[in-house]
Amino acid sequence: MNQSQRTKNDIYVVGICGSLRKGSYTRMALNIAMKGAKESAVETRLIDLRDYDLVFCDGKKDESSYPQGVFDLRKDVGQADGIILGTPEYHGGVSGVLKNALDLMGFHEFESKIVGLVGVSGGRTGAVNALNSLRTIGRALHAWVIPDQASVDQAWKAFDDEGNLRDSGLADKIKEIGRQVSRFSYLHKFEKAHEFLKNWECAPTNPGGAREAEMTAEEV
Repeated sequence: MNQSQRTKNDIYVVGICGSLRKGSYTRMALNIAMKGAKESAVETRLIDLRDYDLVFCDGKKDESSYPQGVFDLRKDVGQADGIILGTPEYHGGVSGVLKNALDLMGFHEFESKIVGLVGVSGGRTGAVNALNSLRTIGRALHAWVIPDQASVDQAWKAFDDEGNLRDSGLADKIKEIGRQVSRFSYLHKFEKAHEFLKNWECAPTNPGGAREAEMTAEEV
């Protein structure tokens, strides 16, 4: 379904993958979250940053020299009601490719939208630091970042050859991120304010935690 076919009653959720690597575990995890979003019969799209001709954000006001891909990304994300961000944790933080993509966007794409977070890591402690960084970025962009988040540790052995998680409980937790993004996007879009706030207040608390994990770009 394209924008011209979408009606005001449709909910549109996009996932943005913060890894460019072929066979990316981040993409595998994000695909699972998107399946959860689809359970609510919403329209979904996984945005692959490899499909856009992006430049490094340099903060200049004159964007006339920016490639079309920058404006296409803004348009594609700007149409969404909900956004799921997926990132590998590199050296205790968000991947550079995702951070750059976020820097090329702003309030127009994120303000007042529902955002869910999924991360992967090669270490045993997961991607908590990267996810907490994304949570801070989401708040700075005035988005509603859902309290729950999901992290896959030791990603190199967590998935099977078909891209499915071996731990069904973790898979359902990641699907739940997609479900919540869809549900809260629906409540928020259709101005069911009391129900939205009631459900938001009952959402799981942010697990947080000061844990560290590292993984090289080649491994995630």
